[in-house]
Amino acid sequence: MNEQLDSSKFRFAHLADCHIGGWKEDKLKELSIKSFEKAINKIIDEKLDFLLISGDLFNTAIPSVDALKQVALSLRRLKENNIQTYIIPGSHDFSPSGKTMLDVLENAGLCINVYKYNEITKKLEITYHQLPNQEKIALTGICGLSGGLEKLLYEEISNKQEIENLPNFKIFLFHTLLTELKPTTNDWEKVPSEPLSLLPQNFNYYPGGHPHFIHQKSTPERPLIAYPGPLFPNNFKELEELKQGGFYICDVDPNNKITLTHTPIKLKETISLNINANEKTSEQVAEEIKENLNQLSIENCIVTLRVAGTLKAGKASDISFKKILENNKAYIILKNTSKLKTKQFSEIKIKEGTIEEVEDSIIKEHIGQIEIPDIQLNENQELLTTQLMTSLNKEKLEGEKNIDFENRIKQDLIEIFNLRDVFEE
Repeated sequence: MNEQLDSSKFRFAHLADCHIGGWKEDKLKELSIKSFEKAINKIIDEKLDFLLISGDLFNTAIPSVDALKQVALSLRRLKENNIQTYIIPGSHDFSPSGKTMLDVLENAGLCINVYKYNEITKKLEITYHQLPNQEKIALTGICGLSGGLEKLLYEEISNKQEIENLPNFKIFLFHTLLTELKPTTNDWEKVPSEPLSLLPQNFNYYPGGHPHFIHQKSTPERPLIAYPGPLFPNNFKELEELKQGGFYICDVDPNNKITLTHTPIKLKETISLNINANEKTSEQVAEEIKENLNQLSIENCIVTLRVAGTLKAGKASDISFKKILENNKAYIILKNTSKLKTKQFSEIKIKEGTIEEVEDSIIKEHIGQIEIPDIQLNENQELLTTQLMTSLNKEKLEGEKNIDFENRIKQDLIEIFNLRDVFEE
């Protein structure tokens, strides 16, 4: 037993964004469930005092029977080992009608939903967990709602000061993207978020969920806010970037200081392959994909294959991915060709170079070739084209609603074409 464990007053786990049932591919759907089972095994092996799940246990408010059955079996194993599960609904597993499958699990005695909000009095109820030493931990939280509508719930809390002044060790579960914890890259700054001040003060730990990244922050009023990231990557881009999921094990010492240890959950190796299709024929791209796959050790691995660029000849449909990917030993191969394009203009003679250099040459070669009647563009056309390509190449971010993504692109186009006055009328 390590020194940190010896000095701990109590220990618990913090999971979020399991999104069980979210994958369409059966093999990845199975890995999602197995990741949850592996996390439960670790929690039991570590003899933790309790488990927190900060929303989106399921990917939908009405999960499949198989998904519900597997989750229920794992939660029952925790209960049999005297480990209580505390949970809040996330924006995925909470329906507009207010119903959630978590109610079924709670009624079966397999978990406790600590989001208990009295619609009449606007009070948040407190749930208590009693430790073996008789100390009581106070837990409460706010669910996640589609479109960030949970903000209204925070603003209406009538007993906020009362719960802030509770003398217990306090935990506040939430499922919201906080502005102060957002990354500064990949357009996260344009994803809707709420200020840190939305959360009540003076809680010892704020276990968060919703954004799929690992981050923690401390302030004098809110000692520790943390996002554990997804338990298992939930889309192509997350598999590329994260490779795996994980959760936090939280050690609390006698002085109530919390130490977080991020515990990875890795069931399969993830290999990412990127193919630059610029100035290549469809046959050359197909051959390059086959050569790369033959050179990599992909047996029983998850492989993400992203093909991007503008083909010199041929069409994307000429690349027979089915034939290329058959008879391989990978666990599964996922492909993304959203940025694979076919050349529409006459042949372009450019030097070899990076994707950016190739794109720059294409723009210079064809600038001014397309005339658009009745539209006068005063801006530099080369700059305008580059800005348009950058804007239209953006991908939808995890947690971003379709309408928010569309509005983000629309706002970019308004700025690029200087149409603010038109849309304000």
